[in-house]
Amino acid sequence: MASPFTLAVCAHMQFVDLPFLDRITTIGSYGVAVELWDWTTLDLDAIAATGVPVESMTGYIRGNLTDDDGIEEFLATAEESARASTILGKPRLNIHGTGLGEGGLPVRPVGTVTGPMWARAALTLHRLAEIAEKYDVVYEMENLNLAVDHPGTPFAGPDDILALIEAVDSPRLKLNLDLYHAQIDQGDLTETCRRALPHLGEIQVADVPGRCEPGTGEINYHHIARALDQMGYRGTIALEGWARTDSHTAITTFIETFSNLERTDGVLR
Repeated sequence: MASPFTLAVCAHMQFVDLPFLDRITTIGSYGVAVELWDWTTLDLDAIAATGVPVESMTGYIRGNLTDDDGIEEFLATAEESARASTILGKPRLNIHGTGLGEGGLPVRPVGTVTGPMWARAALTLHRLAEIAEKYDVVYEMENLNLAVDHPGTPFAGPDDILALIEAVDSPRLKLNLDLYHAQIDQGDLTETCRRALPHLGEIQVADVPGRCEPGTGEINYHHIARALDQMGYRGTIALEGWARTDSHTAITTFIETFSNLERTDGVLR
């Protein structure tokens, strides 16, 4: 099926009963790319040897955007990630507002983001953009939801991240717009996509509730797919969700949702 987008699937969330390299080759057999989380636990040379394209991977290991020690650790491990990404053809490098630990919870939770924290985060991201330029890579900052999965994460919402990206004003820093997280925190997904369009590195999808494939919850992903096509978005859309029943069904449903879009004379149907 033809898709106007580059489609990818998170290898950590599908075919979870298979060895990791088998997950990648199995996902690749559907004609889609893969996305990776913590690269430090993976054999990157073996992944590269599969020939399956990698669209993104975690772009830092530890640290945060606002504390003295956290900033230096964040930038040092971001540079490690940039070097590692060359093995896989320099996929986009995914970051968050702070380091995440067990269960996706922030290592240093933040209750209130202050003005000085905003300023330091922007300066840190300026330095990150310089690292990106040095290694010819792109970092993308992912929005996370505070209500269910990631309470205490600073700079979590799409609007917060867009404000930081616009302050840095570098083509090396983009938004990874996760629509599962955005739906939980604010909704209004079509307009969020439209507002973010100039700064999008990629879009990640899963349905709400449950974080499974499109069609298992309340989000009208068929509408969003057609709207993104009409907006002219031609980047990556990645399934970062679990399988409601089995991974074959999850991946084929995802591919069908974002392929063969009905469109007549520029009007969504």
